[in-house]
Amino acid sequence: MKPFVTLENLAVGYGRKAVLNEIDAQIFEGDAIGLLGANGSGKTTLLRTIGGILKPLAGSIRFETGNRPVIGYVPQRESLDQSFLLSNLEVVEMGLCGRIGPGRLLRRPERALALKALERTGAANLASSRFAEISGGQKQRVLIARALVAQPDLLLLDEPTAGVDSAATAAITRLLKELHAEGITIAMVNHDLPVVRAVARTVWWVRDGKVEQGSASEMLSRERIEYLPVE
Repeated sequence: MKPFVTLENLAVGYGRKAVLNEIDAQIFEGDAIGLLGANGSGKTTLLRTIGGILKPLAGSIRFETGNRPVIGYVPQRESLDQSFLLSNLEVVEMGLCGRIGPGRLLRRPERALALKALERTGAANLASSRFAEISGGQKQRVLIARALVAQPDLLLLDEPTAGVDSAATAAITRLLKELHAEGITIAMVNHDLPVVRAVARTVWWVRDGKVEQGSASEMLSRERIEYLPVE
């Protein structure tokens, strides 16, 4: 696999306080990465920094393609304001903001992209429903559709199966495996080891301010899990 994103001596955090330091790692084109570590270890901060939501405190993130790739980001569901009254189609259309620019109304082809993204995630029947009124698993499908509508090269997901039932977890796992098979590079934070085992090819363990990386088979061995507990 070709190098896709290179992290060099990267420090991430909020304000002036670093959560993770001296990160040297690479994301390879077509890989599927599971980020594991205890709560508060810095996984989400690292993911948000790779996605450009947060600025690095030190070091660099280099995109080996030359141009910055299109990045789709699926945040933790609990981080969203559940009170807004947008329809699910409107939530997905928010993912087109970078494509259409500020102040321009959506055109028919762009609305078709949003509907196609909902269909891709199995949520086409939810297009006119309100986001605030659907189940947790359905919300995850809509948020993944919002990330996919931008047609990303890199898909970043923060706890995509947290707080959903077993049927929704299985459906989301199948979807992520299909997206990876189609060539989308994936990096996800997830505490659900069966999901990580099913999707990830590479694992990054976040612990004591550092990141250790290796193949999923190596990093998810019984000995390694006992040494580097997830929670």
